[in-house]
Amino acid sequence: MKKLPIGIQSFKSIREDNYYYVDKTPFVKKLVDNGKYFFLSRPRRFGKSLFVDTLKQAFLGNKQLFEGLYLEKNWDWSKKYPVIHIDFGGRNVKDITVLKKWIIEQLKEHLNFYSIEIEEKEDYGFLFRSIILKLYQEYKNPVVVLVDEYDKPILDNIENTEKAVEIREVLKDFYSVLKASDQYLKFVFLTGVSRFSKVSIFSGLNQLNDITLDSEFATICGYTQSELETVFKDRLEGVNLEELKYWYNGYNWLGE
Repeated sequence: MKKLPIGIQSFKSIREDNYYYVDKTPFVKKLVDNGKYFFLSRPRRFGKSLFVDTLKQAFLGNKQLFEGLYLEKNWDWSKKYPVIHIDFGGRNVKDITVLKKWIIEQLKEHLNFYSIEIEEKEDYGFLFRSIILKLYQEYKNPVVVLVDEYDKPILDNIENTEKAVEIREVLKDFYSVLKASDQYLKFVFLTGVSRFSKVSIFSGLNQLNDITLDSEFATICGYTQSELETVFKDRLEGVNLEELKYWYNGYNWLGE
């Protein structure tokens, strides 16, 4: 038997360490074929972070991780794209000072990873745009931007309206860099648990396609009945599927 991927958010770990994996890679191809800017909202523990990492590995061109999956033969592996991956899920943000520092820390990690130099490193907006430009110039390919848990800093302070608004304004300023950098971007994908209006946090990013309730992407996260019964077949012996349905079935986003 393979291992159950409980809490595993790394696509690389799942593929290399013998975990079960429900093939969601057709959605990677579908997204890229249908647009450039996407937003997805799902509850916690639904696999958003794993899907974000799957996108990352595909754009980085790590073909070996996709052997036997849909994307292996349905992706142009000759092209590799620089990826900026920001994850707000790893820290409790108490105020805008912590948030700005957290953004800058994550951006600086990309400087090290890609071995690039930026002189001004303490202005998060300038640093973000500079990294996009530098990567575009160095790699001769447009940049992919992936943002996981885009809303967590706000939700960390949701009971303190004043702080939440301050944090929202910093995030709005940060995300506004994307619109200003459009010509240098290949693909942008943001996830979170809430659906704040585009006006309140994505000001100016009018082209952001919200696929949260798009029936074509209803099963982008989570398992369908058929996926459960095929991928996890060897784990279901003696399991009462009706009882399983009673506890876990019924999540639906205007699709299967």
